[in-house]
Amino acid sequence: MYNMKRKAFLMTALSIAAATLITGCGNSSSSSTPADTTPPAPTPTNVIFFLGDGMGMTTMTAARIYSVGEDGELTMDTLPETAFVKTFSNDAQVTDSAPSMAAYMTGVKMNNEVISMTSDTVANSPIADANGNLLGNNCGSSNGKSVPTLLEQAKAKGLATGVVTTTRVTHATPAATYSHICHRDLENDIAAQAVPGGAGYNSALGTNGLDVLLGGGRQFFMTTKDGGKRADGRDLIAEMKAKNYAYASNASEFSAIDASKTDRLLGLFTSSHMSYDLDRDPAKEPSLAEMTTKAMDVLGKNNKGYFLMVEGGRIDHALHETTAKKALQDTVAFDNAIKAAIAKARVTDPDLKNTLIVVTADHDHTLVLNGYAKRTGKTTASEAGVLGVVKDYVTGAVTKDNDGAPYSIIGFGNGENRTQSSRSAMASLDNSVTSANTYHQEAVVRVSAGNETHGGTDVFLGAIGKGADTFNGTIDNTKVNALVKAAAGL
Repeated sequence: MYNMKRKAFLMTALSIAAATLITGCGNSSSSSTPADTTPPAPTPTNVIFFLGDGMGMTTMTAARIYSVGEDGELTMDTLPETAFVKTFSNDAQVTDSAPSMAAYMTGVKMNNEVISMTSDTVANSPIADANGNLLGNNCGSSNGKSVPTLLEQAKAKGLATGVVTTTRVTHATPAATYSHICHRDLENDIAAQAVPGGAGYNSALGTNGLDVLLGGGRQFFMTTKDGGKRADGRDLIAEMKAKNYAYASNASEFSAIDASKTDRLLGLFTSSHMSYDLDRDPAKEPSLAEMTTKAMDVLGKNNKGYFLMVEGGRIDHALHETTAKKALQDTVAFDNAIKAAIAKARVTDPDLKNTLIVVTADHDHTLVLNGYAKRTGKTTASEAGVLGVVKDYVTGAVTKDNDGAPYSIIGFGNGENRTQSSRSAMASLDNSVTSANTYHQEAVVRVSAGNETHGGTDVFLGAIGKGADTFNGTIDNTKVNALVKAAAGL
C-alpha cells in the first residue's frame, strides 16, 4: 500500500515538473522581451495605368516595325497578360477620348464629349466667355451627376495620386481621371477642379488634391493678361504654389526638383500640348519616360501606395493629322515610358507582387498597312522601313496601282491627302517623300486637314503584376475599371 502511494506521488511530481519545463520553454523569449504589439507596416499597392491615346493595333504594329523591325518586340509586346477591349460609347459606335477614358476610370458608359459623369449627361457645347472664347460653361444645373473615378477612390483610401501626359493636362484623357464636366472643351473649369480649396475645386480629391500633375496646358491656368485663357482673373499656378506644389515650367527646372523632398509637384511645360517627340527639344521639355519616373519617385514615398495615370496623348494628334512618322515616334516614346516604369517598379517590388501595370488605348484610328509589302526592317536614317512605298515581297520591285503609280505601305481610311483624279501624276512617289517627318499619308476618303477620324475597332490591353491575370478575353472598357479596382483593393 505504501509503495503504491509512493509511486503515485512520484508520478504526479514528474508530471508537474514536465509541464513546468514545457511552459518555461514556450515562454522563454517572452519572459525576457515584452511582446511586440505594433501592427506590421502596410504593404503599398501601386497602380500605373498607361493610356496610348488613339493607339490602335495597326498603329502598334507599325510602331514595332518602325522601331525594331518585323521580328522585334516593343515593351508592350512583352506584357504577359492580354485582352481585347471594346470601346463604343453610350451614344456612338466610334468613341471620342472623353467617354472612353472615363469608362476606364468610372466603369460607366457615357456620351461622347462627356467627362466622368452619369450616362444621362448631355454634352452641351461651351458658349463664349467674357473674352469671347468658347470656354463658357453651358452644362446646366441639373445635367447629370459626377461618378467617382479610380483616382478619386485611390485618394479616399490614402494613396498618392498622379497624372502625367504629353497633352494639355486639362485635355480629355487626363481630365477624366480627376474632374467631372458635361463637355471636354471646358478646360478652364477642368483646370479649376485641380486647385485645392479654390473655387470649383473637385472636393473628391481630398484636402490636398493631386500629388503630381505633369504635362502641357499652361494657358488654362493663366489669366488673359499673362497670355492665358482664363477670363476670371485667377492665376491657378500661383494658387497651387500657395498649396505647397513645387512647380516646373521647363526641363531644367523639372530636373532640378528633388523628388525625395517634394510632396506635391506641378509641371506645365508648354502653353498648349507638349511637342511631338520627333520635334521635342530635350532642353525645354522632359520626355514622357522622365516625367513618369519622377512622378513615381514623388508618389512612392506614400507607404500605402499610389495610383498613377500616364498618357501618350500625341499619338492621337499625329494620327488625326495623318502624319504617320510623328505618330509612330510618339508610340515608341510611350513604350519607352512603359519600359522605364517597369524597371523602376522592380527596384522596390522585384516580382511586381504589389504593383499592377496596365497598358491600353482609348480607341483606334483609320491607319492601315497596305499591299503585300516585302519585309522592310526598322526605319533608319537611310532606310524608310514601314514608312516607305510598297515593294513586292517576291521581286522587290515597286508595286503600282491601276494608274501605274506607287503607293505607301501606311495609308488611312480617311484624311486630308486624297488624290481627286488619276494617281498617274504620282508616278515618282518614293521613299524619300513618304518617310519625311511631315508627310501626310494618302487616304481613301477626303476630309478637312487634321480631321482624320477615330476608328471603332477593339483595342489591345496588356498587363503585368498584381491581378494582371484577370485581364483576358474580349472585354468592355467598363469591365477594365472593375478589374483594376479589384486588383488595387479600391
